[in-house]
Amino acid sequence: QVQLVESGGGLVQAGGSLRLSCAGSGRTFSSYAMGWFRQAPGKEREFIVAIILNGGSTLYADSVKGRFTMTRDNAKNTVYLQMNSLKPEDTAVYYCAAAGLFTREPRYYDYWGQGTQVTVSS
Repeated sequence: QVQLVESGGGLVQAGGSLRLSCAGSGRTFSSYAMGWFRQAPGKEREFIVAIILNGGSTLYADSVKGRFTMTRDNAKNTVYLQMNSLKPEDTAVYYCAAAGLFTREPRYYDYWGQGTQVTVSS
């Protein structure tokens, strides 16, 4: 079992940057593909990016491609989401999640963090 805790959210002006972290517990962290999702009020949970076990490949949603970067450090059991050029429409609760396969589909993610709020003001 993996427990995930996100941090790094907050309030930022449009055009600014934030870096989210997601710390995982358990020795099996490196056995999971990891993903970031977000959910804005009144909207469905949206896939943002996924990364494979060794961090060698990523899959981005078109809405964040070129602005967001996901990385992982298996030695620290942590994944990161660097968010640049933030827009008001990026405002949402951001979740990290762990999956047994490399996918954008939330139904395949077995473990989820509690989420961290990101608010981008115009």
